[in-house]
Amino acid sequence: MAKKKVCKDCKSFVEGGECPVCKSHNLTESWQGRITIIDAENSEIAKRLEVKKSGEYAIKVR
Repeated sequence: MAKKKVCKDCKSFVEGGECPVCKSHNLTESWQGRITIIDAENSEIAKRLEVKKSGEYAIKVR
């Protein structure tokens, strides 16, 4: 099974060649950790990670 791709700009998990969150093509398979943000507006973790949209994100991207 291939490793999932992550957007280097917003750390969102991506299926395909374009990030659905920021429309970037700057993707990588080199990431660590995974977090799911349910309510981005009220989440302290989302604020720290600067996430504005609910979804699945990588914690560390190289």
